[in-house]
Amino acid sequence: MRTLTRVALSAVAAAVVLSAPAAAHATAPGDNGTVKIHDATTGEELRKNEPHVCEFYLDAFGFDSVQKVDWHIEAWAPTAAVKGETVKSGALTLDGDGHGRTADMTLADGHYKLFWNFEGEKGSAKHKVFWTDCADEEQGGGTTATPSAPESVTPGESTTEPVASPSASAEAAPSPSPSPQGGSGDLAETGNGAPVGLLSATAAALLGAGGYLVFRRRKA
Repeated sequence: MRTLTRVALSAVAAAVVLSAPAAAHATAPGDNGTVKIHDATTGEELRKNEPHVCEFYLDAFGFDSVQKVDWHIEAWAPTAAVKGETVKSGALTLDGDGHGRTADMTLADGHYKLFWNFEGEKGSAKHKVFWTDCADEEQGGGTTATPSAPESVTPGESTTEPVASPSASAEAAPSPSPSPQGGSGDLAETGNGAPVGLLSATAAALLGAGGYLVFRRRKA
């Protein structure tokens, strides 16, 4: 009987020794969750952190079922006028899966730090440091060249002035070709410009006068 009792006690002691390391490394209840900064357009099911946002919300994962949370956001260096000043705060109760999210919110452009405190907290609050920068988002992340507006054109007018081709004037005014010699315009003139008809009449008169003189001499 004593032997059986000793065996049972030894088994219990061994079980305690073997389970001690696992219990020492297990996450304390309430401290096993995480919280993320999400852009307002990011789905709440995504477990990613976005440290540069404009409109945003806080998204929690993996906490205890229906755990109660208190959170606040402080202005942070280097942009804080007063470091540690609380600029936003709130509270919520997580769902049965330990998940929950805040409403969308905005802050003035600057640097901030989130403090996420929760019921049953064994360690320190969860922290997230992030920036808000709505100015860049409104400008589309950079400057773009604005195309200049085209000049208005009155109907019927051309937008460009025609440029005369260097050869156009030469082609438009053909060089005069010399009149062929012996043409109809030069037949009525001699080299000194005297009319041919006048010379012929003079010659005929002289011939007639000469013939008349010869005829009188023979008759005499």
